[in-house]
Order: sequence, then structure tokens, then C-alpha cells
Amino acid sequence: MSLSRRALFGAAAAAVLPLWPASEARAAAPFRNELPPAWHRFRVGEFEATIVSDGALPLGRPAPAFPASPPEEIEALMRAHFLPVNEATLEQNALILNTGRQLILFDTGMGESMGPQSKMFGPTTGRLLRNMRAAGIEPEQIDLVCATHAHCDHVWGLVDERGQRVFPNAQVAISEADLKFWTDDGNKRGPEWVSVFIEGAKKNLAAYRDRLVMVRDGQEVVPGVTAIATPGHTVGHYVYAITSGGTTLVNTGDLAHHQVLLLRRPLWEFAYDTDPKQSAQTRLRMLDRLATDRHAVLSYHFPWPGLGHVSKESEGFAWHPAPMNVTALG
Repeated sequence: MSLSRRALFGAAAAAVLPLWPASEARAAAPFRNELPPAWHRFRVGEFEATIVSDGALPLGRPAPAFPASPPEEIEALMRAHFLPVNEATLEQNALILNTGRQLILFDTGMGESMGPQSKMFGPTTGRLLRNMRAAGIEPEQIDLVCATHAHCDHVWGLVDERGQRVFPNAQVAISEADLKFWTDDGNKRGPEWVSVFIEGAKKNLAAYRDRLVMVRDGQEVVPGVTAIATPGHTVGHYVYAITSGGTTLVNTGDLAHHQVLLLRRPLWEFAYDTDPKQSAQTRLRMLDRLATDRHAVLSYHFPWPGLGHVSKESEGFAWHPAPMNVTALG
């Protein structure tokens, strides 16, 4: 005996009818409206690496962040990659590296040091410490903080609102150029945010004045971690190449803020660049190097957890996120 498709689907529908009377409907489970702790651990050769999130950083409409770019092209690129056209959201992916001898944090997120100004990008930032602790790492364990640059979302987590060191046992590595620029009141010109950034950098870096380490282009900060000058986004922006066991991961900081807009169009200018044209040329050169060398990349602002590779594609580059189940890079 055979069953028609209609009879078969009818039987299937009957099979999923409630097993209790309608008059005894169960209460709906409440919405949780909360995210789990955001941390991800993997290996870089012999080193152990942990990425912790400081939370999402919403930019709002993308067009103002790319003032020299055609709005219709921005919208087309966002739409083509299934992204909302009226909302650009960046992540904050802070890397903690355990070399076996030292525990190194790269960038600190927005923190809470500047009170209400610490929430200038909204309430979703400032989660670094809780995510560190969820990953089993206490701020007292950090030996060195490597700052890619001195913008708010990278160094404002160095101290608390009272100006006390968040990482009491740490030194802070930063470029001399960025240290001088972002602690100089004479540079308070141009957009209003520049003055705010300077005040925040002064407060956060002053607490470590006797613990500062000046990075140099091409030199190791510690064994296995090499600083590479990539100026433009700020005058002293640096990326860090981490090498162990024949494997290299490059922590790119703010080399590129968006995985589509600034990879597909690497010469586009970004509103928060100190020197937009220099930044674009630096980005193009470094992305080409990363694609050619096939090094793994940890991007501070790309979608969580910011780990992957870049490849050349058309006139720009493409982003290839690493699978989340990857436990080692090779």
C-alpha cells in the first residue's frame, strides 16, 4: 500500500500537535537579553593566546566615518556583504599573549577612566576586565601592555575613574611619537574629539610615567614580539608581529577598521585618521605584505574574534575569518 504526499504531510503535521490540552498551555520562557563572556583561546606556535572583548563599538551610519567616499558605493558594499547599510559596528578584540615567561596585553579597550565620556560610543564598551576574569586572567597578572596607539578605545582602560592603575604590575609599551602627540595640549585643534582623546591619553598614560617603554620599528619588545611602524591612523601607530615555532600572527590594531569597506577599498580615508592619506598608503602596503606572506591576522575591530587572513582580490583585499574551532595557527 502506498501513501500520497498529501496524506504523508498530513500525518506528519498530526505528529507535532501539542501533547497537552490547549487549556493547559505552558508559560513562555523569559528572554535572557544578555551575552555570555566573550573570550577565545588558541595557540601561536609555543605561545598561548587569548582574545578578550571590550564590547561592540557602534559607529552609527558608516558614511560620516568615510567622508571622502561615495555614499552610494558604501551602501552597495555593505548590502553586498549582508551588512546593515545604516549601521557600522566595530568590535574591540584585545589580545593577551602568554609567552611562558610574560603575560602581555595588547590594547585595553575604552575602560571607565573618563566617566561618561568612556561611553561616547554607547553602553556596550568597557567589558575587558570582566571578560579577562571569565577567561581566568586577573589584571594583576599582566606584565606588559603593548599599545598600538593612544586613541580612546586602546588606552583608556589603563586606569580607573580615580586615575589608579588597572594593571598595577605592568609596564606600557608605546611609540614615542604617539606619546608626545596625544599628551600635548598644543595638538588640541581640528575636530572636537581630538581634545577629548588628548585628555584621556594624558590621564591614562600619566599613571605609568615611570613604567613606559618606547617601541622602535623592527625591534623586539620582548622575545617573539616585534614592533612594526604603520603611521597614518596616528603619528605613531604600530602593529605587532608575534612569532613562535615558525608561526607568525600579526596584531594589526587599527590598520583597517572595517573588514569590507577598508579591505575592498584600502585607499579610502577614515574620519579618525590623523593623516588620512598616509594611513591609506600604509594600509595598502601592509595589507599587501600580509596577503603575500600569508600570515595570520588579529584585527582589533573586525568581527569577533578578529582572527583570520587577508588575500588579494580585485583592486583590494578580502577577509577570511578563521574557524572558531581552530586551536592552533600554522
